Amino acid sequence: MATTPKVAVIGLGNIGKTIVQNLVKGNRPVIIASRKLEEATALAQESGTLVTAAETGDAIKNADIIILSVWFSTIQELFAQYGTELQGKIIIDPSNPIAPDENGGFKKIIGEKESAGQLNAALLPKGAILVKAFGTLGAASLASAAFQTPERSVLFYAADDTTADAVVEQLVRDNGFDAVKVGGLDQSIRIEVFGDLHEFGALGKVVTKAGAIAKLQGAIIES
Repeated sequence: MATTPKVAVIGLGNIGKTIVQNLVKGNRPVIIASRKLEEATALAQESGTLVTAAETGDAIKNADIIILSVWFSTIQELFAQYGTELQGKIIIDPSNPIAPDENGGFKKIIGEKESAGQLNAALLPKGAILVKAFGTLGAASLASAAFQTPERSVLFYAADDTTADAVVEQLVRDNGFDAVKVGGLDQSIRIEVFGDLHEFGALGKVVTKAGAIAKLQGAIIES
């Protein structure tokens, strides 16, 4: 019987904590790490036996799938600091390249036609696979829409390397959602903030698989 890949969540902000909580509901073990070990330890103690706290380097070494639930700029810092440990791993990038603007909202901090997914892929550690996922919903929806019945809500993802698809789709299911692939990393911009498939973009809402497929087919027809 194949061994289920081990998962680590690095970063315990709103998105990271929600992913951890959803994985626990989905009965999936997870290693967690933060800048402060005591923060990860406290969350692990609250979350039960499926959650283990570790230093960042150890979490990366001991997992097969690394969810980098940190700010866009921090991902590049982690690539530089833990490049050796990240080699050969499946790296999940939920980041959105945004920062607060002067009007109380958010603004994009990279070029209008650039995506976090493609920029991070250019700096990828040797042999690692980058998947853009878990960033298409805000933390509130990521929590409230998980394990929805009778039809599950969707999380979109993008990846160039198709060998990771099955593993990523199972991870999304264990998080309480259906997975819908939008294509390669050149489609990352569509599932980042302001994109046409993001909750805080043209899509503007949580959708089920039927709604997601209809949206994608519509985009193909209209192009």
